[in-house]
Amino acid sequence: MSKIYVTGIGPGLYEHMTEAAKASLEDADIIVGYKTYIDIIADLIGDKEVLSSGMRREIDRCEKALELAEQGKKICLVSSGDAGVFGMAGIMLEIVEAKNSDVEVEIIPGISAANAAASTLGAPLMHDYAVISLSDLLTDWAVIEKRLHCAGEGDFIITLYNPKSKGRPHNIESAQEILLKYKAPETPVGIVRNAKRKDESYVITTLKKMNEADIDMFSMVIIGNSKTYVTRDQLKMITPRGYQL
Repeated sequence: MSKIYVTGIGPGLYEHMTEAAKASLEDADIIVGYKTYIDIIADLIGDKEVLSSGMRREIDRCEKALELAEQGKKICLVSSGDAGVFGMAGIMLEIVEAKNSDVEVEIIPGISAANAAASTLGAPLMHDYAVISLSDLLTDWAVIEKRLHCAGEGDFIITLYNPKSKGRPHNIESAQEILLKYKAPETPVGIVRNAKRKDESYVITTLKKMNEADIDMFSMVIIGNSKTYVTRDQLKMITPRGYQL
């Protein structure tokens, strides 16, 4: 029976992948995905047929997945983190809808980069938080700026995806400038690179000093709210939920 799994592989390591995600890889005839993510899960794919491609080929991958599924194949379209959080779930469903296809699509959730990074930092997301991507490839920068202003004014904890790349090195600086209008310079900030992967690293700093740290596209940046604090050993962030101790 033709089917497309859109599978969130989480960080990609076996122990942080759901049983449903592993089962979808096992059940599929063909694995489709971004080459970097395919490489991460190579040990789980075995000798299955694989179709991989580079960045900015999301539409091509989804169209190929649908084409193969309509030929009666079971496809696993992999996405890092959670497929429904800046992942492949949305575009896959859009294409199936646009082409009036009857192929079944099942979304398999995974651990998002925000949640993976948060677990490394301790408990920074214990209250309301906003998730904002600083990539302006698909979203106008003016819209991103507005969302940063609103999240800052609302005292949300803020998690930043796609914080800094060679093509947009100054977006993170602009985000810092905006958030300093609403948040204290001493607000704790956690920066996790390769969250829950073999070469994970992290640093806890402040909003004022945030851009002195190394930040790239493999980083997640979590900016606390007005109640967030750092533990005595300076190794964890905590945002109180409000329990009376």
